[in-house]
Amino acid sequence: MKIHRSIKVLSCFAMLMGPSWYQAHGVVPEAEFFNRTATFPVYLNGDITEESAAEIVSATDDGMTLIYTDSENDRVGFVDITDANNPLPAGVLDVGGEPTSVATAGDYVLVAVNTSEDFVNVSGDLVVISLADRNIARRIPLLGQPDSIAVSPDGQYAAIAIENERDEDLGEGLPNQMPAGFMTIIYLIGTPKSWQTREVDLLGLAEAFPNDPEPEYVAINELNVAVVTLQENNHLVIVDLPSGKILNDFSAGFVDLENIDNNEDGLLCFKDNLQGIPREPDGVTWISPFSFATADEGDLFGGSRGFTIFSIFGDILYEAEESNEYLAASIGHYPEDRAENKGVEPENVSFASYDGRDILFVGAERANIVFAYELNQNLEPGLIQILPTSVAPEGILTIPQRNLVVIAAEKDSRDDGFRSSLSIFELGASAPDYPTLIAANNQNDLPMSWGALSGLTIEGQTAYTVGDSAFAKSRIFEMDLSQTPALITSEILLKDTMGLMKDFGQFKVHTDMAVDLDLEGITRDSAGNFWLVTEGAGSVNDLDRPVTKENLLIKANANGDIVKIIRLPAAINATQSRFGLEGISYMETMDEALLTVIFQREWLNDPKGSVRIGQYSLTDDTWAFAFYPIDPVESPRGGWVGLSDITPTGEGAFAVIERDNQSGADAKVKRIYEIDLANLRAEQSPRILQKRLIADLLPLLRKEFTAVPDKVEGLAKAEDGALYILNDNDGLDDSSGETRLLKIK
Repeated sequence: MKIHRSIKVLSCFAMLMGPSWYQAHGVVPEAEFFNRTATFPVYLNGDITEESAAEIVSATDDGMTLIYTDSENDRVGFVDITDANNPLPAGVLDVGGEPTSVATAGDYVLVAVNTSEDFVNVSGDLVVISLADRNIARRIPLLGQPDSIAVSPDGQYAAIAIENERDEDLGEGLPNQMPAGFMTIIYLIGTPKSWQTREVDLLGLAEAFPNDPEPEYVAINELNVAVVTLQENNHLVIVDLPSGKILNDFSAGFVDLENIDNNEDGLLCFKDNLQGIPREPDGVTWISPFSFATADEGDLFGGSRGFTIFSIFGDILYEAEESNEYLAASIGHYPEDRAENKGVEPENVSFASYDGRDILFVGAERANIVFAYELNQNLEPGLIQILPTSVAPEGILTIPQRNLVVIAAEKDSRDDGFRSSLSIFELGASAPDYPTLIAANNQNDLPMSWGALSGLTIEGQTAYTVGDSAFAKSRIFEMDLSQTPALITSEILLKDTMGLMKDFGQFKVHTDMAVDLDLEGITRDSAGNFWLVTEGAGSVNDLDRPVTKENLLIKANANGDIVKIIRLPAAINATQSRFGLEGISYMETMDEALLTVIFQREWLNDPKGSVRIGQYSLTDDTWAFAFYPIDPVESPRGGWVGLSDITPTGEGAFAVIERDNQSGADAKVKRIYEIDLANLRAEQSPRILQKRLIADLLPLLRKEFTAVPDKVEGLAKAEDGALYILNDNDGLDDSSGETRLLKIK
C-alpha cells in the first residue's frame, strides 16, 4: 500500500513539472493545457461597494452567456463571454429568494430558490427564466428547501436535491431534525406551464441518520439516471428519472489517511494518520453511464480530503488518498488553519470530454485551486495541471464545445482584498502558466510545503527566499531557477544553536532550537552566509499595539544556525512603528562590506511621506541613513504606500519595490524604482533620495494573476540583468494563495 501511495504522489509531481521536466527525462508531452483568459469579478454586474457572490454557474447552450447564482443579493447574474478574453456584464435578475443552484434547459434557465422562513418551516421555488426576454416564465413551488439542480443531457428532465438542511446549533448539530430531505424530479415536457413534478422518498436508505436524509448534490447521465449525494448520511443514491424509482443505493464508505497534517499548529507537517474517516461526498459528476466521481468534502465526521470514482454498483474504481493534500502543499496552497478540519476540502467535481480527452476537474474550496485530470480507458486519472482561482471555488462549469472551463469562487470581501469572481480558462496552451514555483519532496518523500514567501535573492541559477510569520519555525528555501516551474530543492531550518536569542525573549525558540521570526528579507555574503531581517511588532506610540519585538538583522550560516544578531541604533529603536524592516541586500566595495536595509513605512519623527533606508558597515559596525520619498496614495480605498524589498543594481545603485496595500481593482501603486546610495556613508545627515521609475508592475500583475495581489514582497536582480519579483500569499489567510515568481525582461 505504501509503495502504491508513493508512486502515485511522485507521478503527480512529475506531471506538474511542465515541459522542461519532461524534456530532461526524455519525454515530451503532447497534451495541451488550460490557461486563464480572463477573470470576471461579479461586482461588475452591480456596484463595486456591494458584497456579491458567484456560487454555481451555468451557461446557455451555445456557451456564450454565463448565468450564476448570487445568494447574497437574491438574484442571478448574466455574463457575456462571446469573447472569452473580455467577459462583459450582462445584468442581473431578482429571483425572490436565495438562489442555491442554476442550470439551463434549452430556452430556459432553471433556478432553485430557497424561500424558507427557518429550518422547520421550509419552502422553495423552481424559478424558470425565459432566455428570450430574461423574464420569469413560471415559479414552480417546491415542497422544501432546495440545494442542487441538474438538467439531463437530452433536456427532458431536471432533478433537484431538496436538502431541508439541519440547524447546526441544535442537537449538537447532528441530523434527525425534521422535515427530512428528498429529491424532486421535473418533467420538462412542453412549455414551462405544463411541466410536472414528482418527489422521490430517500428515507431509510442510509445507515447513518436514515430518518433524516440531507441530499446535497445531484447529477444526471445520458441514460436519464441521477446520482444523489447524501453528504451527512455518507450515502449515494441512484435514481431512474422516467420512473422515479431508486435503482441502487450504497454507503460512500470510509478511508484511512496516512501522513497528513491534522494539527493546526502553524507548521506544515505531514505526519498524522486518521482511520475510518467517512467520505461524506458533496459534489458529484457522471464520467460514463456506469461511473461517477465525488468530491469528498466531509461535513460531520471528516471527509477524505480527496475524490473518489465509483461504479453505479458501489465499487470504488479510484481513490485519491492523500495526493490532493500533497499537491496543494507543493505549490504553496495548503490551508494550515484547516488542517484539523477537512484540509483542502474538495467541494465540487465536473467532467467533460474535450476533443476526445476525458477531463475531470476537482475543486478544493480551502486551497483555492482546481485540479484537472485526464482519465484513461481504465478511468485512472493523470494530473494535467492545477488551476488557481479566487477564494473558495464552488461551481465548476465545463464548456467543451468552446474548449473552456469556468470556475466560480464565492467568497467576497473588499476589505480583505479579494472579490467573488468567475475565472475563465481555455484549453490550447503548449504549457501551463501556473504554478511558477513548486517544491520537491523532502527526505521522507513528502512535500516541502511552503507559503507566505517574503524576500528574494539570486545567485546564478539559484535563488533563496524566506517565509514570514504566517508559519512557525522559520525557514530558508533554496530554489532552482533553471527549471520551469522553478523548483524548491531544499529547506533550511533557522536555529538558535548558540543561544543568541536569549537576549530577545519575545521571540519563541522551540525545543529543537528552531525559532519563530517574521522574516521579510534575505541576502547572502561572499562567504555563503545568509543575512536576514525580521520585522518587529508594535509601535512606541500605540497603546493598543505596543512594541513587543525588535527589528533585527540576523546572520545565519549555510546550515541555518544563527551566528550573529545586529540591532538598530538605540535612537532609531526608540521611534519604532509597527511597519519595520522589509528587505536587505549585501554588497562589497574596495573598502568595506555593506548591508543595506529598507523600512516599510515611516517611523516616528521621520519626514512625512519618507521611509528610512539604512546602510550598515560590517567593517566598522556603523550605520548611515537616508530617506526614500514615497508616492502618494492613489487607491480609491485609501490605505498606505510603502517599500517591500531591495536589490543592488550596480555601482551603488539599488532597485526597490514600492507598493500600496491594496489588491484587485483598488491596487494602484506596484512599482520598481532605482535609487543611488553611492555616497551615503560620506554624508553628515540623512537626505531625501531621488528615484527613477524602472517598471510599473500593474500591467504584468493584471495579466498574470487572478487579481492584482497586495503583497509584492520579493525583488532580486539576476546575473543577466533581469529582475525577478515574488509575491507573499499570506499562507491563504484572506488570500487566494496564488504565488508567482515572475521575471521582468
